[in-house]
Amino acid sequence: MSGTILRLGSGHPTGDLPLELADLHRALDPGDRLVCRLEPVPDANWCSQQALDLVVGAGFRALRETVAAERFVELDLERIHSLPDTVAPRMRLLVVGLNPSPYSSERGVGYARPGNRFWPAALASGVASMDRDPGHALEHHGLGMTDLVRRTTARAEEVDPEEFSDGFARVERLVGWLAPRAACFVGLGGWRSVVDRRAVAGIQLQQVGGRPVYLMPHTSGLNAHSRLADLAYHLGAAARLADHSPVNAPEPDP
Repeated sequence: MSGTILRLGSGHPTGDLPLELADLHRALDPGDRLVCRLEPVPDANWCSQQALDLVVGAGFRALRETVAAERFVELDLERIHSLPDTVAPRMRLLVVGLNPSPYSSERGVGYARPGNRFWPAALASGVASMDRDPGHALEHHGLGMTDLVRRTTARAEEVDPEEFSDGFARVERLVGWLAPRAACFVGLGGWRSVVDRRAVAGIQLQQVGGRPVYLMPHTSGLNAHSRLADLAYHLGAAARLADHSPVNAPEPDP
């Protein structure tokens, strides 16, 4: 794609861009570079910061300063070894993980490793009905997925605190824009690093992007302190929090 500008979002609302960028991520290999011009029908939130947040969430690295014009934002991008966000407006629940594992990044699905109990817990709690299929979960259950940090590491402990802080700011802007009914942070470490170092699992006092937050233990098989039944309970409780939260829909696109 060298020398070619790839245009995305033309004539579409900004809320379509995350899934368009996710498709682009899956069509490329790590290390591929391209110049991408995002040119959706702008809404009140559209700006160069939102464009940068979207490409970071989609598993890309911006290689230079963005070029912003009245009707588009142009970015020089590199596809990294990562996962893309699976998000859209009017989600029931946004799941926020810590960062992708190599196994998940290679397969293009969060929590993909057989020993990880996220998907078994999601099926048991009813927040999803198809195993390891984030697209189906988003379309049929309003279950979105992102991570605080998009850089792939073997263990979450390899992520710097500054990365969690920067990622939290991006997620807060994402939630404020897409307005899911609630957000569920999976893994205590990220929330404790940025928000409350004494936080325990459950509903949190602090909201994110104006939406309520549920914090639950990590679903990794390495977390021996939480059984599958416990994790299913937490996901179910997060879904109930979402269902009892007032709808705060994003502004309609023009």
